Amino acid sequence: MKSVKRKMGNAERGVGSCGIVAAVREIKAAILRTRYMAARLANAEMLKLYFGTGAYVSVNSRKGKWGTGAIAEISARLQQELPGLKGFSPSSIKYMRQFFEVWCPEEIRQSVIGELSTDGSLSKVNRQSAIDDLAERNFLPSIRQANRQLPTDEIRQSAIGELGVGNVEAFLSVSFTHHIQIFSKCKRPEEKWYYIRRAAAEFWSVTALKTHIRVGDYRRRGKLPNNFALTIPEHELAARAARMFTDEVFLEGINVGEDDGDVDEKLLEHEIAANIRKFMMSLGPDFCFMGEQFRVIVQDEEQFIDLLFYNRALKCLIALELKGGKFKPAYLGQLNFYLSALDDKVKRPDENPSIGIVLCREANRGFVEMAIRDMTKPMGVAVFRSDKRVPRAYRQLEPMLKGLTEIMEDAK
Repeated sequence: MKSVKRKMGNAERGVGSCGIVAAVREIKAAILRTRYMAARLANAEMLKLYFGTGAYVSVNSRKGKWGTGAIAEISARLQQELPGLKGFSPSSIKYMRQFFEVWCPEEIRQSVIGELSTDGSLSKVNRQSAIDDLAERNFLPSIRQANRQLPTDEIRQSAIGELGVGNVEAFLSVSFTHHIQIFSKCKRPEEKWYYIRRAAAEFWSVTALKTHIRVGDYRRRGKLPNNFALTIPEHELAARAARMFTDEVFLEGINVGEDDGDVDEKLLEHEIAANIRKFMMSLGPDFCFMGEQFRVIVQDEEQFIDLLFYNRALKCLIALELKGGKFKPAYLGQLNFYLSALDDKVKRPDENPSIGIVLCREANRGFVEMAIRDMTKPMGVAVFRSDKRVPRAYRQLEPMLKGLTEIMEDAK
């Protein structure tokens, strides 16, 4: 009888344990969701505060009565009134002013400082009168008035047209530091929106955002020499694939060897695989890594693809062949065969035909376009660039330096 009770007790504890695990998982998920939403709401409120502050400072410093040094004095007094206050240094306040002026078209800026006339403009007399009147008002009403402009009206005249819900959410979800990088370094509205949307969708850090802006990701997206229009029957899918890739891939922090001459392909492959997360960020969203030296058997012979990915947006396999030197047409024949093998042996029935990319050190665009146009499989050619190259002489010292580092670590 005791044995039966003991078994029942163990069973009850087992069920209870499963219930506890499930409860912890659900509560943890709820906590994380709440934290995320709270962070997003807090970020949106801070952006509204910065936008409103920028509106007030813009009105008074650009056309109002404030003299030179007013912003520095305001910053200093705020620090006295609110000890420990962060984010309101003189430079930060100037960024807030720029934030407002960048995203607020002239006609909206006028509405912040006074009523628009019937033709949508303010006369010089009325405009100055409105400015002087606002300068005499309390600080908070002007911020509230400016806040009402965000996020629906002040960007509506952007070159990309009417804002959608997704754009507004992206705008409000990235931090002010992200915004500073974007409006300081990007001139065209379409370029600003490109980085805002990608930073929001892919949770870029500020460092990642700086890298993408520095290498000109916006200008290179969709520039890949390819034959997609000829080899992908579905026009929309071909266009989407063309927009997905850049003609130059920046290998952030990845050592590709020498400054001059061809790159060791094995070293390149190893470095990319070891830093696969950074590399996938350079490729763009929706890429899933499937393997290095991916093995495919064709008629009892092994074939190895350097790097294989899956793209969720395109719903297809992406084969990446790494070449350490200048592009050669022979590379396309090899890649064409790999794509045939993938479509025959690996691709699932509900997936689209595989796409191949040759990633090499150097390529002549016109030469590539001529070589690629008669290929039967969808493929493109990109070049890689890195800011981290180690000359051959120093690479030969790497094993010795590594050993010396280990000896020093053991001696601590």
